[in-house]
Amino acid sequence: MKVIEITTERLILKPLGSEYLKTVNAYAMDYENTKYMCFLPNEKIEETIDFLAGVDAEWAKEQPAFYEFAILYLGDQIGAVSVYFENGVGELGWIVNKKYWQNGFAYEAARALVSYFTEHMGTTHFIAHCDTENTASWKVMEKLGMTRTGEYGGRRNRAALEDSFEYRYEMLRERI
Repeated sequence: MKVIEITTERLILKPLGSEYLKTVNAYAMDYENTKYMCFLPNEKIEETIDFLAGVDAEWAKEQPAFYEFAILYLGDQIGAVSVYFENGVGELGWIVNKKYWQNGFAYEAARALVSYFTEHMGTTHFIAHCDTENTASWKVMEKLGMTRTGEYGGRRNRAALEDSFEYRYEMLRERI
């Protein structure tokens, strides 16, 4: 398994995997925590088990297509941050357990990921998407220096009764 560990002022980012089942499942099955997520909330723990098995398998590859990191704060896994690659573009994503909202953890973790992948992998183009109603998420994107480049309909949050809209953000960075 490829071991990448990223440390920030308050956080440690480690490969997400099956060892975090209990803490991931706690937020993945919580409607309030996931109401803006397309593939969440999970309805059964087996969905979380399957997701984490896929993450374990991806980390085991020589060239992963995506990297999911556990966000650790004071030794506890409080969320996850990720970058998925397509044609050299990194798509950022994050989720933080609602018990830890409004502490800047998503921004701190995402900023560290952007820096790491720019410096160590040469990634210079990042994108991110979020529900237009998810103000906290698009504020993180803007704080990262991303620019809103689109608004689209047809987003379906898993527990929602109707489609919503999403924003797309982009950022081009110079290699460090």
